[in-house]
Amino acid sequence: MCPQFTEFIIVSRQDTAAWGVRRFPIPPSALAVWLFDVDEALKVHPAYAKAKAGDWQSALTLVSDVAVVGIHAQRDKFGSDCIFVAPFAREASGDNAIPQVFAEACGMVFGASTDQTIVQTTKVYHTGADAMERLALRPEFDGDVQQSKRYVLVDDVTSLGSTLAEFANYIESKGGVVHGVFVLVNAGRSKSFSPDKRTIKILEARYGHELIEIFGIAVNALTANEARYLVGFRTADEIRNRLAKAKQEIDLRLRSKGIPSIFGG
Repeated sequence: MCPQFTEFIIVSRQDTAAWGVRRFPIPPSALAVWLFDVDEALKVHPAYAKAKAGDWQSALTLVSDVAVVGIHAQRDKFGSDCIFVAPFAREASGDNAIPQVFAEACGMVFGASTDQTIVQTTKVYHTGADAMERLALRPEFDGDVQQSKRYVLVDDVTSLGSTLAEFANYIESKGGVVHGVFVLVNAGRSKSFSPDKRTIKILEARYGHELIEIFGIAVNALTANEARYLVGFRTADEIRNRLAKAKQEIDLRLRSKGIPSIFGG
């Protein structure tokens, strides 16, 4: 049975770097597996809207229809000693149910365990957000991590990879081992989660520690698509200006949905 939660999560804070620096990357050794390159197969499914809105039965129907065959096809990728874990929010209703159901399906196919104790404690409103908005709204996590155990991070759709990177940072910083990533859709321009060394060197030379001051993210902990996006800026001031604009855009987008301002704009 899928878990039901009654306490609400905290809305993301104004200072994106306030709750700690992301220092641990998704390990380059972590195996990345995905079933689709675009999310069309999910979005055209009749159960998608309700599943995305938090309906567990709809999520089960969707995963059964579009993912189970693909999971079986990948069953040699991860061992039964792995723990499959999805970044789900501790919220009563209205939060995407697909990742957790997908994780449970993976656990069944691989004969492995799943974790329901690690939860996302901040709502980041990444749906419809662009790259800078995603960097501005970093999720936080809470829950017990089993020391030295191998975790496989599970999600429905990833593009920039920011949520998975924060999730990896939390697990690695607590003594767990991120062994792999398994997502339904990898929509990122780069399918790898690890940036190339040349891009990292450019960012380190151009910004030094300024990305930690701006985002709370160490250069070596960026995903490939985050690094690819940031290398397009010429100066730290350009990034700061774009971030300020992104925060305004976030508040406008959320207020249009009846959600109070996050950044006080």
